[in-house]
Formats: sequence, structure tokens, C-alpha cells
Amino acid sequence: MTLPDNATPRASGGTMRRIDWETFRRIAADAETTLPIEQSAAWDAFDAAMDGREPWGRLVYSAADGTPRALISLTRMSVRGFPYLWARHAPVWLGAEPTAAEEAELRELLVQGVRFHDPAIVFVRLHCTHPAPELHELLQTMAYDHTVILNVDRADDEAFLASFKPRGRRDVRKALRNTELTYHDETDRAEEVFGELYQILLETGDRDGFHAAPEDTYRTMLRTLGPDHCRLYVARRGGREALAWSIDTIWGDGAGRYYAASTAEGRRGRAADALLYKEGCWLRERGVRTWDLMGAGSERTPELNGVGSFKGKFTPEGTVAIPGPWDVPVRPRVYAGLVKALELKHRAEAGVAVVRGRIGALRGGVDDAATAQQ
Repeated sequence: MTLPDNATPRASGGTMRRIDWETFRRIAADAETTLPIEQSAAWDAFDAAMDGREPWGRLVYSAADGTPRALISLTRMSVRGFPYLWARHAPVWLGAEPTAAEEAELRELLVQGVRFHDPAIVFVRLHCTHPAPELHELLQTMAYDHTVILNVDRADDEAFLASFKPRGRRDVRKALRNTELTYHDETDRAEEVFGELYQILLETGDRDGFHAAPEDTYRTMLRTLGPDHCRLYVARRGGREALAWSIDTIWGDGAGRYYAASTAEGRRGRAADALLYKEGCWLRERGVRTWDLMGAGSERTPELNGVGSFKGKFTPEGTVAIPGPWDVPVRPRVYAGLVKALELKHRAEAGVAVVRGRIGALRGGVDDAATAQQ
């Protein structure tokens, strides 16, 4: 379902209308704006290949004088069987940063249009800068509103290394001196090697406290985005055992370090550090100028503070604040019911964890007593 081609005027004069990909792309180019890959036609192929996802439509929000102010592409998804729309890394604002009034008007236009044309949608997830009462924390997804962005448009590899903080340069050089460590672009071998790499992701998730998506998600991403827009880089010991890896997306002159994982040994030996350096060099050769490491610690996601500390080694500028994602209810009562259901689920899971911990402690006490009697 999509919004109609005709614009809908508001009291302040802003309008929102449906557009096709070529118009969407041209408006971004005219504004000299590099779109996030999630807002591109390439991402549509990924969404279309995934169960439970589908491209929903592209929109342009314009000011009263008809000047395009923001672009937004949405994906239809579901949570607990209820459909919602996700504008990943959007709206993409053109020119000046949005005012609170502009963001509010865009949300109002969007919610009203969605409510009319796709009434089953429960909420819309999009990125906003200014706080507002209708913005809610995300259901079941970790949000971040700080990231680290590297400038890889340097004269050569050494100049890129020199742009790191002293600690980052030291750790990379230490790893590069280890002749056992080798670094590879394995994009062309992704289907063959990803089973091994996924096990490293599971290890990383257990260590850092996150749940990896099903393995097929990453394979589908690599396959559907293709080598022009998605690269797989791997650090190995002796060219064999994988120690660290990453998936980078590319669109225009921008790139994102979408996923990364490392073994405990890969972290200790700084293979992950040197791989990041090698990635930046390889991405520069592919025409990338700015590289988003995607996610660092903030008040909303203290779980990412450790990741932010790692990423912060590679730039003296530190983290950058960006618009964070929020949920905007389209059907408020249904959304409130979802929030309550998830709260009850989390409480039940926490209760089960406590009970398991107590049982484990009791078993340990029995084992200790039996050992003492032997």
C-alpha cells in the first residue's frame, strides 16, 4: 500500500506525496545528499528476499513553497504478528537540519496517510532529532543515537592510519607486526565461508549480550545487495582460522560497518583492530569517502559503551550524535497492548532466570556437600 500521488496540504503548508525510485534518487542527487543504503533501490531487493518484509513505498515531504525537505522509504515488517513500518535511517533531511515543527508535521502527515491507506499498521519506526511526547522507545530492538564516522578519503594507507588516535595506531601496528595474521576480502567466497563466520558471531553475542539474527539473514544480505554494495572482510591466523570479520555496505561514496564479530583470541591479538584498518583502505579504493562504524554508547544504549570505546580509538573526533530511531503509534491502543505484552514477557523471562539461578546454586550446594563427604 502506498500514499497517493496527490499532495496533502497542512496548516503550515507542508505536503507529502508518493514518488518512484528515480524521482527519489534525483531529488537526493539535486540536493547533493548521499542516501543511506537502506533508503536505496538496492535495499528493496534485500527486503523482498526476506520472509516477513516487503518494500512499502517512497515519499517526499516538501515545504510550503514546494521545496523538497525530506525523503523517506519504508519497509513493512511485523512484531508478534502485528504489522509496522520501518524507515531505516530516515527521514533523510535535505539541506538545513529539521526544526521540531517540521519533524512533527512530517510525522502527522505520515501517520494520517498510513492510517487511511494501510489501517492494519500499528506503528511507524523512524529517526528523529527533537523529543516529542508521541515518540516511544523501540519494541524489541536496540536503538543508538551516537556513532563513529571515519574519513577514509586520505592520500594513502599511511595517512589513514595516521588519522587514528595514538592508541588506535599502536594497536593496529602491533597486530600488523604479527606475521601469522592475514587479512582478506572474502566477498566472492561468502557462501562458502559464512558458516564458520556465523559461529564467531554467536560467540560475540554471548560475550557482549546480544542475540544474532538467523544465519540466513546475513547470507541473504550479501547475496541480494551484491558485491558492489556489500563486502565481506576476514582476519585469519595463517590464512586459515578466522579470528574476526565484518560486513560493510556501500552506497555512493558512503559505507557502513553493518556487522562485525571476533573471537576472544582475535580481540586479544588485535586482529579486529588491524582488520578495521585494512577495511578502510580497501573501501577507499572502492570510492568510499565517509565510513560509518554504526553504533556507539549513549544514554539509550549503555550496552554499546564497550563497542563505542573500541570504535573511538580510530578517530580523535570521538562519537557523533545522530537522530535516533523511535516508534510512533498509528493505532495507540494496540501499540499500548503490545508494550504491556512485551513487559510481561520480559518479567516472566527474568523470573525464570532467577529460578534457574537458585536451582543451580542449590545443586552446587548439594554437589559440594557430597564432595565433602567423600
